[in-house]
Amino acid sequence: MSLMQPPIDDLLDKADNDKFLLCAVASERARDINDMMRGQRDRAIALQSATEIAKMSGRKALSMAMDEIYRDEVGYDRRRYDNESD
Repeated sequence: MSLMQPPIDDLLDKADNDKFLLCAVASERARDINDMMRGQRDRAIALQSATEIAKMSGRKALSMAMDEIYRDEVGYDRRRYDNESD
């Protein structure tokens, strides 16, 4: 049984079994999520109760990114990441 959900082996399958690629894609997506959450904070406070906001903010951006990768909601161009290491 894996303690991590989604399981790391399943996540690696989504990233060509490259842990560095998985890390790069997930961290980039987590940054995007953080930026969106910061930008929407004031608007969310006006539209939602404090309890709803607390529930939403309880998840870490990296966990959300990993879930999106697992569900094939985040893609990547392998060539882009290969070129960054040159």
